[in-house]
Amino acid sequence: MTYKDLANLIFPNITKTIEDYEKEYPIRNIKEDAMVTRFAPSPTGFVHIGNFQQVVMNYIMAKKSGGIFYLRNEDTDKTREVETAVEVIMQVLRYYGMEPDEYEYDGKVIGNYGPYIQSERKEIYHAGIKHLIEIGRAYPCFCDKEHLEQMRENQEKNKMRTGYYGKYASCRNLSAEESIKKIKEGLPYVIRFRSNGNFDDRFWFQDLVRGKLYLNKNDQDIVIMKSDNLLPTYHFAHIMDDHFMRTTHVVRGEEWLPSVAVHIELFEAMGWTAPKYIHTPLILKQDGPIKRKISKRKDPEALMRYYMEKGYPVEAVIEALMTIINSNYEEWHTANPDKSFLDFDFQAKKMSSSGGALFDLEKLNNISKNIISKMNKDELYEKAYEWSKTYSEELKNMIEQDPKYFKQIINIEREQKKPRKDFETYASIPKEIWYMYDALFTEAHSYAFQKIQDPEEISKILKTYIENYYDELDDKEIWFEKIKKLTTQLGYCADMKAYKENPDAYKGSVADISTVIRVALTTRAMTPDLYELLKLLGTEKIQKRFQKFYK
Repeated sequence: MTYKDLANLIFPNITKTIEDYEKEYPIRNIKEDAMVTRFAPSPTGFVHIGNFQQVVMNYIMAKKSGGIFYLRNEDTDKTREVETAVEVIMQVLRYYGMEPDEYEYDGKVIGNYGPYIQSERKEIYHAGIKHLIEIGRAYPCFCDKEHLEQMRENQEKNKMRTGYYGKYASCRNLSAEESIKKIKEGLPYVIRFRSNGNFDDRFWFQDLVRGKLYLNKNDQDIVIMKSDNLLPTYHFAHIMDDHFMRTTHVVRGEEWLPSVAVHIELFEAMGWTAPKYIHTPLILKQDGPIKRKISKRKDPEALMRYYMEKGYPVEAVIEALMTIINSNYEEWHTANPDKSFLDFDFQAKKMSSSGGALFDLEKLNNISKNIISKMNKDELYEKAYEWSKTYSEELKNMIEQDPKYFKQIINIEREQKKPRKDFETYASIPKEIWYMYDALFTEAHSYAFQKIQDPEEISKILKTYIENYYDELDDKEIWFEKIKKLTTQLGYCADMKAYKENPDAYKGSVADISTVIRVALTTRAMTPDLYELLKLLGTEKIQKRFQKFYK
C-alpha cells in the first residue's frame, strides 16, 4: 500500500490535480509590478475598524499599481457565520467607494478566479490535501480528544512546549497500510500536515512593515482538515486560495505573526512562493490613562456601522485611518489638500511596527468638521440627504419639506475663506439648525441669555428693536448700524473698544444687545451670522418668537 492508495481512499472522487488547477487559474495577465490584494473577512455580521484599515491599504496598493483588489469570503468556520454577513460587507465596501474588482455576491460571480467563497472551493482544497498525502506531507490522525488532552497535560507537567509535534505526533509514523486499515475499520480521523521543521532552527522572513525577522521554524503537525472531511482549516484554505487567486500581497493583523512559520512551510510543501506579507499593528484607543486594544464588545466605534450611522463623511474616515497607516500622511495632505488619498505614496515600511496605532475619535471629529465645512451647499445637501434616507428620518423630513430653505440655512458662512465648522457629522445637522423650523420651536426651551438676565430689560430690548429698528430689506451694513443705534438708545455702549476701556460707565455693550436678540430668536448664544438668520426667518416669525418675552 502506498500514500497514493491512502489519498485515493480518502478522496476517491477527486480527479483534478494541482497541475489541472494551475492551468485553470493561470498567472494573471497584468503588468509585472501590479499588485493583487484581497479583503478576506469571515462572514460574522460586522466589519471591524481594523479590517477596514486593511481594506484601505489593499485598495490603495491595487489601484496605484494597476492591479486587482478582490473580496474573498472565508466561511470555513460555519459556527460563526451570520446569514446577512456578506450583505453587510458589501454595503460597507460600496458605502466607502471601495467595491472590489472581483467578488461573489447576490448570485453574481465577477472575475475569473472564483469561486470567491471558501465553502464553494471544497474540491480545490481536497485536491491540495490529496496531493500532500500522496507526497507524504499529510496524513490521517486517529488520536481522540482524551488522548490529546492527556498529551497536553504531560507536556505541561514536563514543562515542554504544547502541541502535536515530534515524538508527541504519534500518528505521523503510521504506514499507509496501517492508516488504510484504520479508516476501513471506521475510526474517525483528521488530516494533519507533516512538518519537516525543527523548532530549534531559525529562518528569516521579510515583513513589509517590520523588515527582516528571524523566526523559529514550524514543527507542529497542524490539523488541515477536520474529521468531517468537508472544509479545511483556515491555515490550509487560505494558502490554496492566495496561490490560485494569484495574490501578491497579504495585509493582515499582527496577531497572525506567530502563524507565519506554519504558512511559509505550507507554501513550500506545495512547491509555491508565498505572497508578500504586511502585518498591521493593533488599533488602540485611549481609555483614561491607558491605551488598549479597541474592542467590538466594549467600543461602538470598533465597528464600521458606527461611522455610517453617525454620518461621518466617507473622506473623513478614510483620512483619519490614513494618518495612522502612514505617519507622513497628515503632512502630505496639508500640503496637498485637494488631492485624493489614492495620490499618496503609501509605503508599508512607514507604518508603526510596535505598540499599536492610536485611533483618536476626537481627531476624526476635527477632520470631519473640516471636510464638511469645505463642501459647498449643494454638495452638503446631496450627501446629507442621501445619508438621511437610510439613517435619519428627522433630517430627511427637514430637507424634504423645503430643500431650498435647507440649503439657505446650511450655506450661512459656508462658501467663504474661513467657513464655519458647526457640523461634525451629517447626524449633527438637526441639532445645529432645529431652531430654524417653527414646527420644532413650539415646545418649551431653555434660553441661554448671558449678561442681561432681567425679564423687563429683555422685553424692552426686543420690543424696541422689532418695532423701531428691524427692516428685512436692510443690507448688512445698515442692519448693524441700527443695532448700534438701539444699543446707544438703551444706555449700552456701541463701541467695543470704548466699552473695554471703561465698562463701568455703561449697562453693557453692543455684544450683549446682540446676544439677547440672538438667544430670543434661537435659544442659543452661539449661532451662525445673526443677520442671515434674521433674513431667513423673516419679520413675522421674528415677531412671533419675540412676543414670548413681552411684558
